[in-house]
Amino acid sequence: MNIFWAISIFVIGIIMLIFCGDWFVGAASWIARAIKIPPFIVGATIVSFATTLPEMIVSLIASVQGKNDMAIGNAVGSVSANTGLIMAIAFVFMTVCTPRKDYWKQITLLLLASAILWVGCLTGTLSLWASIVLMAIFVVAMVCNIMDARRNTTPETVSAPLVITKKDTAKNIVLFIVGAVGIVVGSNLLINGGSTIAESLGIPERIIGITMVAIGTSLPELVTTLTAIRKKEASLSVGNIIGANIIDLSLILPICSFVSGEAFTVSTQCLHFDFPACLLICVVALMPLLFKQRASKWQGVLLLTGYLTYLIISSIF
Repeated sequence: MNIFWAISIFVIGIIMLIFCGDWFVGAASWIARAIKIPPFIVGATIVSFATTLPEMIVSLIASVQGKNDMAIGNAVGSVSANTGLIMAIAFVFMTVCTPRKDYWKQITLLLLASAILWVGCLTGTLSLWASIVLMAIFVVAMVCNIMDARRNTTPETVSAPLVITKKDTAKNIVLFIVGAVGIVVGSNLLINGGSTIAESLGIPERIIGITMVAIGTSLPELVTTLTAIRKKEASLSVGNIIGANIIDLSLILPICSFVSGEAFTVSTQCLHFDFPACLLICVVALMPLLFKQRASKWQGVLLLTGYLTYLIISSIF
């Protein structure tokens, strides 16, 4: 396969992930409402989980194929991209004010997950205790989301009863199936195309993982942020990114470790560069939100500069 076809396959994979992921989330939400799952549970769990499904499938397939650097690069790189690129854009173009009571639990869990993931890999493999703690953080985050959503649910925010027709049922079942299959197929194309690009250009798979793959799978969050900028809804962007990051760090790599069937090895570059960079980016982005309850434009510029510096240094060394 020449480099042109590899890039074409890679781009097709990204496009499939974006569109099929959107179909899957919409259909999953409709089906959940149709079987009378409360709206606050749909928003707090099903939608949150479904929006990170592309990253999860990409990393799972990569780990099964023994491409741990790409799996880690995608999961951790997506968090760095979500925070250092996408959230930074929100900080630059929006006034972001976040009441501490709405976000302190999620911010704390995200920083804790980032630190535990790093410490849990210091031996060169993702340890069992770290996987268990990370999975526990995921469960706590989902419970917090449900409790917050239930607390904030009022008669005005409850969706109108869903009118179920045979046409809508058939449409959403088809979209659910097509979306799920498309995510898997798109993930395979993304990984195979990315691996071929890396091999053709002599670039480590880790670099492809933290750049092209991570940013590609983060495009749904970018679309959400651009929509939030247009509608001037800062909480929509920040809340979506924090929630996605928690799932990326607390769920994806522990599952990859379990399904790989052997010790989930972590490269020296990931351990000594990607993990601390991810934690530092999260600290710079989130600590002012936690203590000052607002973000500033200079903070967004600092994050963008830091993220681009991280990518350049990674690519060079």
